Amino acid sequence: MATTHDDRFPEPTTEGEVDFRGHRTWYRVTGQLDPDAEQAPLVVLHGGPGAAHNYTLMMANLARQGRAVVHYDQLGCGGSSHLPDAPPDFWTPQLFVDELRSLVEALGIDRRFHLLGQSWGGMLGPEVVLSDDAGIRSLTICDSPASMELWLEAANTLRARLPEDVQQTLLAHEEAGTTDSAEYAEAEKVFYDRHVCRVVPNPPEVTDSFAQIEQDPTVYFTMNGPSEFHVIGSLKDWSVVDRLDAVRVPTLVVAGAHDEAMPAVWAPFVERIPDVRSHVFPESSHMPHVEEPDAFIEVVESFLRQHD
Repeated sequence: MATTHDDRFPEPTTEGEVDFRGHRTWYRVTGQLDPDAEQAPLVVLHGGPGAAHNYTLMMANLARQGRAVVHYDQLGCGGSSHLPDAPPDFWTPQLFVDELRSLVEALGIDRRFHLLGQSWGGMLGPEVVLSDDAGIRSLTICDSPASMELWLEAANTLRARLPEDVQQTLLAHEEAGTTDSAEYAEAEKVFYDRHVCRVVPNPPEVTDSFAQIEQDPTVYFTMNGPSEFHVIGSLKDWSVVDRLDAVRVPTLVVAGAHDEAMPAVWAPFVERIPDVRSHVFPESSHMPHVEEPDAFIEVVESFLRQHD
């Protein structure tokens, strides 16, 4: 899917593709990439997995004060190569760690850049840092769990607060294996409007990402499952908790007060990463960059400037 265009965020300066193991990784840059610029470029890791970059495009506003911002579509979604016939064990966190390193090297920014991950991207960010933190000036983790066990505990807590008929509809379709039904989608939306994006109707960049998953759910269904709270994919046992002590880059952790990423899911980041700070956006759920964009830009930009 092509990038989203909207007056609320700047147009890309350049778009392109880089090779990754014979496949294509699509990217867009807002601003001018210069590895020696005063402000180090920011690379954005989108969520899903498989949601594509679109819903994170409000973060391109971080380029308005001179910082280059790189968005890209991870393999399997958006403008990058789609691989619907790849075996399930093809889709691993390490695959996406390697893809990120391939991209920053191809763009010539591997010696100095900031890394920001949202949701699944905030799970991937620590994996990148723990694999090799060379050149990474800082890490920002947005609305992300430190383990899927914690994520599911939070999801079950929030599900239990939904109207009884919504809970029953979700459970009935999950047990029957009919999560692709319109009735399930309608019940799912009740949860999403409370805890995923409270800007309703959702703005175009958000609907574009949801549409991307619907058009090609390969990565999302394989690694996550049919919904945010019914995780039966390969990530269901994922955890970075026991490795967080080894994260040695300055880290910012943010979330929304109404986030499906409840405080317990991101608490290990704050408790175990040596150089860390956190911020909660009071009016937001899972997308503070969409729900409170000005405050989000202010908080993140201030952190990035401290570590340029």
